[in-house]
Amino acid sequence: MNDLVRQHTALSDSDLEWLHLLVSEWQLLSDLSFADLVLWVPTLDGTRYVSVAQMRPNTGPTSYQDDMVGHLVPRGRRPLLDAALDEGRIVREGDPEWREEVPVRVESIPVRREGRVLGVIARNTNLLTVRTPSRLELTYLQSASDLAQMIAAGTFPFSGEQVDMDSSPRAGDGLVRLDAEGVVQYASPNALSAYHRLGLAADLVGQHLGQITAELAPSRGPVDEALVTLASGYAPREFEVEGNGGVIQLRAIPLKPKGTRIGSLVLLRDVTELRRRERELITKDATIREIHHRVKNNLQTVAALLRLQARRMDSDRGREALNEAVRRVGSIAIVHETLSQNLDERVEFDEIADRVIAMVAEISPGKVTCRRNGRFGILDAEVATPLSMVLTEVLQNALEHAFAQGEQGTVEVSAVRGEARADARLLITVKDDGRGLPEGFDPQRAGNLGLQIVRTLVEGELGGTFDMLPGAERGTKVVLDIPVRPQK
Repeated sequence: MNDLVRQHTALSDSDLEWLHLLVSEWQLLSDLSFADLVLWVPTLDGTRYVSVAQMRPNTGPTSYQDDMVGHLVPRGRRPLLDAALDEGRIVREGDPEWREEVPVRVESIPVRREGRVLGVIARNTNLLTVRTPSRLELTYLQSASDLAQMIAAGTFPFSGEQVDMDSSPRAGDGLVRLDAEGVVQYASPNALSAYHRLGLAADLVGQHLGQITAELAPSRGPVDEALVTLASGYAPREFEVEGNGGVIQLRAIPLKPKGTRIGSLVLLRDVTELRRRERELITKDATIREIHHRVKNNLQTVAALLRLQARRMDSDRGREALNEAVRRVGSIAIVHETLSQNLDERVEFDEIADRVIAMVAEISPGKVTCRRNGRFGILDAEVATPLSMVLTEVLQNALEHAFAQGEQGTVEVSAVRGEARADARLLITVKDDGRGLPEGFDPQRAGNLGLQIVRTLVEGELGGTFDMLPGAERGTKVVLDIPVRPQK
């Protein structure tokens, strides 16, 4: 719609925003009318109309099999559009049109904003299945007529109220029509069932909806005045009411077809099961986070015990082996600490990489500088945990073997992430400017425990590749190539 309006019309950004607000609401008008809606806007030169949006009803057959968005028609071809635009009134005159042997009643509703008519909504009703309307259908049609008059007057949609149609109740979910005093004139079967879920034993018709809703919902005082006002439909609001183990979501729409409030339309939906599942998910997420928190604490306890044991070791080799184990356990603990703070099993690995680099750098006497370039991005937990250990081993190996005691140098960690949909990969390079690899060194056959861990994790758990090569000028370069899930 943005492209069509800016390409073909003279509407301002604020006018376009109003049309977006209208389109976010007009599924309701389409469902209540049992009709297709097409929004036509006059072009910049005023000689044509361009259709910028279209909506089909969920409550009846469509009048348009084809997509109408982007169509251009000259003025004069559709007189009802011309009359609604020029005269600023709803136009219903004329005989039904025949489209592919289907009779269609066409009406035109001007879209007004701040006294100006921005465009026209063509309401197209398929008359092929017309029959004697029920009380529900009559209520739908009367409510649609009221909303159409409000659109023509520029009082609907409500300014500043953006509606999420994916989560808001729809007409078919449950509908209640109130008079100006808030008394129920009509309640659809779904609406009545929802109130029965709250504990209502009687019929809704004739009841004051605000008072009966406040009585069914538990409150601290005798009557919740705010809830009475909300459920009476005096202002456009969306809210939820919980009682008797049930939860219903309500949306109130004041009806002011001629500028004075004549009543309200209340859409409602029983969301009891939806809220129950959400609570279960919240409980599950909290449990998972607590598990990660406890695992992190246990790993830190293990690391502390190993550290104490290392201090009591007489053998330098034994002490160093225990210190290496402390760092390996610590790298896993960092991942679980990050997972304990997230709502899902995915982590921002850049923070973990920085903490691993800082932890491993502690073994350096202060002459070697470690830094990171590029971004690892968000990784799944099953990738982050082994990758943190791999990064620990590679960095530890570089700091221990690439530089002599007190020698200055640099270790650089680079990450490049490809986001191909079918095969997203993460390329990690760890380079140092140290002494380089020994003569005849084969990283795939080396018996060093750290390299064995790296090979096992990269090739076995991560399904990637690992290689260790001489640097371009000096030092060593480790290259890790692992598959990852694309970021969202």
